[in-house]
Amino acid sequence: MSWPKNWPIRPISPPPWARQEPTWRGAKPSLISAALNMALAKPSGNWFVLAASSEITSAKPFGRHVAGQELVAWRAPDGELRVGPGACPHLGAPLCDAAVDGGALVCRWHGLSLGDKPTPGWKRYPAHDDGVLAWVRLDRVGGEEPLEAPVLPERPPHAEAISAVATVLGRCEPEDVVFNRLDPWHGAWFHPYSFAELRVLDAGEEEFLVEVTFRLARNIGVPVLARFSCPEPRTVVMHIVEGEGVGSVVETHATPIAPGRTAVIEATIAHSARPGFAYARHVAGAVRPAMRWAAKRLWRDDIAYAERRFALREEGRWPG
Repeated sequence: MSWPKNWPIRPISPPPWARQEPTWRGAKPSLISAALNMALAKPSGNWFVLAASSEITSAKPFGRHVAGQELVAWRAPDGELRVGPGACPHLGAPLCDAAVDGGALVCRWHGLSLGDKPTPGWKRYPAHDDGVLAWVRLDRVGGEEPLEAPVLPERPPHAEAISAVATVLGRCEPEDVVFNRLDPWHGAWFHPYSFAELRVLDAGEEEFLVEVTFRLARNIGVPVLARFSCPEPRTVVMHIVEGEGVGSVVETHATPIAPGRTAVIEATIAHSARPGFAYARHVAGAVRPAMRWAAKRLWRDDIAYAERRFALREEGRWPG
């Protein structure tokens, strides 16, 4: 079959799974650990990803624990993101079950209205909506010098992209998730249904450069060059720097829920200069479920990797 020169899809002929080139020599534990430590040393400004922006509406409150803190999030009539403690200061009712009235929450137990005026024992937290993800700043939890806004990676313009967010929960810590993402060598071995012909071209403490083919079918794929980096301690970002979808981003955010519990909140922000992508944006509602499905398919395996690392660390048996 003849493929047009500018067509992103290419025929591939990877060897059988067990015959591909082993990558364990490149995946040096000391190298990955050094990159992890470099990431963990970066400032976060005490910001944590709470959820996808689309999960929080003005219709009903959204509840989630972050670093052991019960939180509630909602939106004011103008769309402003608001986040506060998740327990009513009166008798501890769950505010995720409250009613949204204008810009305030009304507790269903006794009608206490919260959010629009100061209330003893209850105060909203700084919040930020970047158009894809909702963030909350927890200064007492983070213990760092606060930043006015979270540290965000470079992204394609929101109006020119399609974004989707997938969330997976795991029995691990954020560092186990970050370690997993800083090990690109496992891609074609652990995810052969998605990746082929993977080569790490450059690996340093600040970023990894990876050549990989995204599989569309057994013998058809899309080759790209991807850069992995960490803008802050709980985030690993993959930028497509060459090939189809240049400028596209996958942001993997690891949010601690409680000790030994982490939410992986992954934002895929797709972009393409091809004319057909404009049509795809018009039907983004149909595209997003497929993007979320693909992300969760990978994380079915990767959360097992992170959980295994956590379990071995807890037992003092982690070889890295």
